[in-house]
Amino acid sequence: MSGSIGGSPASAGSPPTPAAPITPAAPAAPAPQAHDHATGPKAGGPMEAVGVPVPAIRLAGVTAGYGDRVALEDVDLEIPAGALVAVVGPNGGGKSTLLKLIAGVLKPWTGTVEVLGAPAGREAHRVAYVPQAELVDWSFPVNVWNVAMMGRYPRLGPLRQPGRADHEAVAAALERVGMLDRARTPIGALSGGQRRRAFLARAMAAEVDLYLLDEPVTGVDVPTQEAIMELLTAEAEKGKAVVATTHDLGAAVRHFRSIVAVNRRIVASGPAALLTNPEILSQTYGGHLLVLGDNLGILDDSHHHDDPAGSERHFHDDQRGGRS
Repeated sequence: MSGSIGGSPASAGSPPTPAAPITPAAPAAPAPQAHDHATGPKAGGPMEAVGVPVPAIRLAGVTAGYGDRVALEDVDLEIPAGALVAVVGPNGGGKSTLLKLIAGVLKPWTGTVEVLGAPAGREAHRVAYVPQAELVDWSFPVNVWNVAMMGRYPRLGPLRQPGRADHEAVAAALERVGMLDRARTPIGALSGGQRRRAFLARAMAAEVDLYLLDEPVTGVDVPTQEAIMELLTAEAEKGKAVVATTHDLGAAVRHFRSIVAVNRRIVASGPAALLTNPEILSQTYGGHLLVLGDNLGILDDSHHHDDPAGSERHFHDDQRGGRS
């Protein structure tokens, strides 16, 4: 099933619209970037081919999974620079797997994955991948400043010593997410919302062209959710591509311009308004869809289970910001 994001939203009750193109969040496309045919695209923007910008993300004929279990099959998808995209679908539907393929940490069984004009993984220094909070060991002895500085590591020289520019970038990122005053706080002592801000600062300190975020606003309060989405929207308006999974359909409609609905395949892609189409929701969520009169609800929780059973680690915040 193919998908690219944008076009007109499907009206309620109309057939699904799986191939509407994804549009950038910014009204105008970013300025063309220079391209050296000997060395590839210049860092800082998408390369161009014959005057047409290369998509930030392109999957063609991709099937992938774990062991002998298929997680995604026959996926074709294009996402341009400047897009602000929510990936939605049921638990085990392939949302996290899609991000891992784009990040280059999982190889497809078949098909190709291109990111920023190159095979997935080759431009890793231009991609920030933030996994689910549940997969992080919050007892690791590191403070907020060190977490944010991790985003600078791909830019450090042979001696791996941060310089003035690195310290300035980290300070600026922490200031943007409202965590500069917590720079020396151990990461394990933070609340759930503060932890997400810290990892978003790490991504922003890296000064990347593509953000991949797995459930960035799950389990946080409304003010934190609004603040995080405001920052991500600003990044998209700069021409960066932002792709985030979420189980919160209300948040997807409110905060994202485009969606990709996934259930082992691309069910639909296009404007966020597609999530008001009952047929698309039914095909995406199947038995997870609850219909009460004219109202629709999703029977789903916040955890993914794309990985094989027994390989996940789940850490839950208690009221003190620790683990339970």
